[in-house]
Parts: sequence; C-alpha cells; structure tokens
Amino acid sequence: MKKHGAMPGKEKVTAMDVVQKGLARRYRRERWFRRMGLAAVLASIGFLGLLFVSIIGNGWSAFTQAEVLLDIDFAAAQFDVDNLARANYGALVKKSLQKLFPGVKDRRQKRKLYRLVSSGAAFILQKMVMQDTSLIGTSRRIWLPADDEVDMLLKGYISRSVPESQRRLTDRQIGWIDRLIADGRLKKRFNTTFFTAGDSREPELAGIRGAVAGSLLTMLVTLLLSFPVGVATAVYLEEFAPRNRWTDLIEVNINNLAAVPSIVFGLLGLAFFLGVLGLPRSSPLVGGLVLTLMTLPTIIIASRASLKSVPPSIREAALGIGASKMQVIVHHVLPLAMPGMMTGTIIGMAQALGETAPLLMIGMVAFIVDVPTGLTDPATVLPVQIYLWADAPERAFVERTAAAIMVLLAFLICMNGLAVYLRRKFERRW
Repeated sequence: MKKHGAMPGKEKVTAMDVVQKGLARRYRRERWFRRMGLAAVLASIGFLGLLFVSIIGNGWSAFTQAEVLLDIDFAAAQFDVDNLARANYGALVKKSLQKLFPGVKDRRQKRKLYRLVSSGAAFILQKMVMQDTSLIGTSRRIWLPADDEVDMLLKGYISRSVPESQRRLTDRQIGWIDRLIADGRLKKRFNTTFFTAGDSREPELAGIRGAVAGSLLTMLVTLLLSFPVGVATAVYLEEFAPRNRWTDLIEVNINNLAAVPSIVFGLLGLAFFLGVLGLPRSSPLVGGLVLTLMTLPTIIIASRASLKSVPPSIREAALGIGASKMQVIVHHVLPLAMPGMMTGTIIGMAQALGETAPLLMIGMVAFIVDVPTGLTDPATVLPVQIYLWADAPERAFVERTAAAIMVLLAFLICMNGLAVYLRRKFERRW
C-alpha cells in the first residue's frame, strides 16, 4: 500500500516559499518602476537642457550689434536753430561715408554704400542734437548702428562663399565692409539698443524696453486687483461662508475656472471691457483686468489651501482668551497663512506674465514703437513681442526673438525662485 503524501521527486512548497517568491517579484517591479521614473526625470532634464541650449545659442549674439564709426561734421550751415528737427541728418551720414570712400561716384553704388549704415542713424543724430545743441558747429566721431545685413555677415549668418546672386550683400559691399573692419571702423559692440529702445521695423533698432514696460504695468494692475480680491474671497469661503449647496457651487466654479483656456478670458475682456465699458484698446489697464480674471482662481485655491493648513488649535486658543472671530483671522490665521498665499500669488503672476492668447484678443498685438508711461497708453507685453518678432521675415529678428525669450525666462525663473524662497523662509511646519 502506498502512503498518501508528497509525490516522489518533488519538494513540498511551503507558505513561506510563496511569500518569498511574491516579495521577489514585487521588488523587481519596484526596481523597474524606480528606473523608469529616473529615466523619465533624466529625459525631462535632457529635453529642457536642449531647449535652453537652443535658445541661448540662437539668442546670445543679439546682445552684440555691428556698429560703424563715422566722422560726423555738424556744420552750422546744416541746421536751423529755430527748427532743429527739420535738418537733413541723413545727409550727415552720407557725407561721412563719401569721405571714407571718395572713389564711389556712381549713383547706384552710392545707394549701396549708404545701405551699410542703418536707416535709423539719422534719427540717432537728431536725438543727439536735440539733447545737446553744443554739437552744432563741431565734428565728432560717433558709433552708429550698421544695417542688419552687415550685422548678420559679421556674425557668420551670411556666407561669403555663396554666389553673389544668392545673398543681399554684393561683392563690392563686402569689400567696403572688409575695409571698414581693417580700419577699425566696423566692430561688434554691446547692443544697448536692445534694452533701451522700443519696437522697430528695422532689426538693428528694435528693443524690448517698450514690451518690458508694458509687462510691468500690466502685472501691476493684475497684482493690485487679484491679490486682495483673491485673499478676501478665500478668507470668506474658508472662515465665514456656511456649508451649503451655494458655497459648493461656488467652489466647483472656481475650480473649473482654473482649467478654462486663457483665450476664453480674452474673449470675455474683448466683449465686456472693450465692447461694454469702452476702455482703451491695447492698454495695460485692460490687459491687467483680463489677466486678473485668469489669475484669480489660482490665487483663491492656493490661499484656501494655506488657510486650511493652519491648525485648528490656533483658532481655538485665540477664541479661548476672548478674541473675536475677526481678531482670530487678522492677528493669528492670516499671518500664518500669508507665506502660502504669497507663493500662490507669485506663481499665478508668473503664469500671467507668460500669457499671450488673451492679450491678442484685446489688441495688444499692435505694433507699438513708443514706451508706455501710463495705464491707458497703447502697449504690448514681452510674450506678444516675441510672437511678433518670430513672425518677422528678417534673419536678424530670429536672434532677437531668442534673446527676448531669454529675458522672459529670466523673469519667470526669478519669480518662481522668489516663491520658493518665501515658502521656505516663512512657512511653519506643524
């Protein structure tokens, strides 16, 4: 008779063996998941680094500009003291070039020679004379911006090896450029115009000052409206509002508004602020109002989360010593929740700073040359300026687009860094 039991040649599997096998499988999956997460992080860092390298590589050269050193003769006969603005400043540039290249006699060749210097050089001389009339009757050596094609040649974006018919600079113009370089009259210098001028049709005269000023004014309106309204709304909903279906409906709508596409807020601003209220189009005031509507949900949600993080014992202790409800909120709850509120506000402002779509709807895509000085002046913002330059056909605008992106990213990094600093410095862990 055979005894019933384990089969011959097979080991008995215990419960511990099953557990060990399951643990080993679980650990393998955990290691695999950890490696996949690490790979995802490294891939994200790699793509981000590639993006930064591409932007910096394209935009770094925009911080220098080719300039020509010319001997400008401000002869008194050229100026009418009663109307300095009407003087022929372009003729001063042309006479200086004629002295450097006296052999150029043909009218067509003269026009090509004059194109080596930016068309905005005459306005620069006009501004200098209007600011300092003592220049009249003197001769000065002045650095003036070269044409954008000359700038691209010096930076290597225009190849000398291609046939003359395939580039905008002729062989003779390149010969004049080489002579100016040999004489030390044509150099790449720091491009102060990029930071001190407004927009321009000419790449060598275009700057971001107008867009930066418009962004700052727009952000000022957004901050002054969104922060107090957002904090007050969060305090009411978290501390005073009764729990019923109406407050639940308000909370759902606030959460939904945070996910609404930004262009919808632009349509709302176009219909209400411009169509109904008749506010000035393409102004920081309207832009700030539109971005306020877009930023409010973010600030409200962050502020409510900060208020919830304050322990109930703080409120109970304050009420226990006789403080009123308002005193508890103002003197105890708000100071403890303020770091989180400020962090949420800064993040919301950083998001608003990078927005383009809602501002396009209210006309801030217009070509604005002058730097805005008030909330109702026509203005544009830095993201919209980047959008306009990216659509320009000139090659010189490519590097200026990348340089403007670098400036915008610097602002965003600073704002997010400030948010992290405030959270770490003032946040209290319970």
